[in-house]
Amino acid sequence: MSGIVAAAVSDNGHLDVLVVGSGASGLAAAVSAERAGARVALATKGSIQSCNSAKAQGGIQAALGPDDSPERHAQDIWRSSHETADLRLVDVLAAEAPGAIGWLEEQGVAFTRENGSYRLARCGGASAERLLQVGDQTGLAITSSLREKVESGSVTVYPKAPLASLEQAENGWRVRCGEHELEAATVVLAAGGRCFREAEERGELSTNHPGATGEVTRLAIDLGAEARDLDALQYHPNGGAWPENMQGYSIPETTRAYGAVLLNADGEEFCDSLAPRDVVSQAIFDEVAKGKGVRTPDGRPAVWLDTTRIPEHDAEVSLPYMLRRYRAAGIDPLRETILTYPVLHYQNGGLVIDTDAETTLEGLYACGEIAGGTHGRNRMMGNSLLECVVFGRRAGAAAAGKAKA
Repeated sequence: MSGIVAAAVSDNGHLDVLVVGSGASGLAAAVSAERAGARVALATKGSIQSCNSAKAQGGIQAALGPDDSPERHAQDIWRSSHETADLRLVDVLAAEAPGAIGWLEEQGVAFTRENGSYRLARCGGASAERLLQVGDQTGLAITSSLREKVESGSVTVYPKAPLASLEQAENGWRVRCGEHELEAATVVLAAGGRCFREAEERGELSTNHPGATGEVTRLAIDLGAEARDLDALQYHPNGGAWPENMQGYSIPETTRAYGAVLLNADGEEFCDSLAPRDVVSQAIFDEVAKGKGVRTPDGRPAVWLDTTRIPEHDAEVSLPYMLRRYRAAGIDPLRETILTYPVLHYQNGGLVIDTDAETTLEGLYACGEIAGGTHGRNRMMGNSLLECVVFGRRAGAAAAGKAKA
């Protein structure tokens, strides 16, 4: 560690860029800032491997298909947000998506291909097939590749160093992360949302990592940073409801992209299975409220997800992890329907940012789930990992530029 510290921190202990968080957005920001020539450190609450991004299974969106375009992608984002997203951020996200895929491939991410082209799927709310995948462990593939770049470079890593205090100083920011007192010209907040804590308080299930508790958002707001849509928490429509060890597992929405449909207790389809997330989740809640849901063996509400309609080839290529999980629990999703119910999943809102990912406080940046505006009040699947990469890179580059100006 001492050698890494010497490379990243100047003689007076002052950093150019401090990144808080080790998910996809924080890792992308650290890599981007380092490559811009900055002295960079990354502090994280737990181990550098601990994050929600690594649990993201479904994929990442980019307009790469022959019948698609960034403009069409942007329109889908705007429509799925119910016209509440920040159009400036939406346009950046969609326009830079194809380049973000190329950049990820340069970092070592190998997206699933078929017949010489990307294997693309249509996800909920999308008007075209634009979801790229690495099987059904896309987030793990992205974070593993980016983490390898961080750990092999000059970035100082402070594991088990949660952000405890943040205050403006004469030359930037004075920060305490765990036992470390640090000074940095700029700070990038990439610490995620709060859905694990929120689910615990509500007595609900969540897909989130236990570190998703939201205190970094609160620190920034207390300093005066503006926020938006913090009440707009998102449910993942297809949480695992049974067996017990699958409760809270996020069944990939690509199950529905490849043919699975939602059924009520009478075996009837009751919604468009490829509608936006909030629409599908609400349809499930409403169906259960009408008495047309089913009960899990432990008494929880649920409906059926008919995964038997997924072609075996599609499942083996794009859903291998899900198949392994359920088969290990004694259920074969290609032979029988599975029980599902929405689970708390994502913080749609967050800190207000501009197109460089700078918050309303100068020199303080935010990217990933902690930032608001890109998705408005409802996020499309496949755009969270994309946001992490696009705005993580932008935050890292802008923070490095400001630090060295």
